[in-house]
Amino acid sequence: MKTLLIFLILLININNAFSHSSHIKSLSRIEMEVFRNGKLIGTSNYNFEHKKDQMIVKNETNFLVEMAGIKIFSINGNSEELYKNEKLISFKSSTLQNKKRKYVKLFYDKNKNLFIIDGSSFKGEASSDNIIGNWWNSKILQSKSQISPLSGSVKEQSVKLIGKDEMMLNGKKYKLFKFSLKSTNRELPKDKKLDFTIWLEPNEGLIFKVQYNRLGNWEYRIKNFY
Repeated sequence: MKTLLIFLILLININNAFSHSSHIKSLSRIEMEVFRNGKLIGTSNYNFEHKKDQMIVKNETNFLVEMAGIKIFSINGNSEELYKNEKLISFKSSTLQNKKRKYVKLFYDKNKNLFIIDGSSFKGEASSDNIIGNWWNSKILQSKSQISPLSGSVKEQSVKLIGKDEMMLNGKKYKLFKFSLKSTNRELPKDKKLDFTIWLEPNEGLIFKVQYNRLGNWEYRIKNFY
């Protein structure tokens, strides 16, 4: 009985975290730092503009990995998401990854109830249930698939709650839920698979930390939000 009660309380807290529209409407900025092997290498920041029933989310991500003074990996990208009544209407991004340009142009076709995607690695239609894979949006933990914000590729995913944790931010201790997010398509090459550990703060409905391993240990960690 006690175990069931704890499970129900946990489930309610998680559901409240995903019902985060009121939190997002009060946000103007989320700042995240990017680490590789414990070293700060860049930033990924989101700016929010709220206009009646519309919301615009702009992102700038920049980081650089060097070894012995030689640049081995870099990202310089920006994107813009447009929502109306909490529904994604359009998305566009431009990213320079190691001098290789990647892009996405997406819009919602109301008649078809589908997303139309023109991306550097995918062109076609996709379900409007998809979520853009940006770390400001905790609804990515509810979705069965996501659209790459860099290239437009669509990948199915499985999300599991794996535990609880704590994190200090600006002198305040936050209690977090810890999730795993993985690709369900086992045929994908290893470097194309989704394999993330994600920490969610339930009261704010925000992702506080993301970790993955790909040519090193990577971490996106929230620095500030307001």
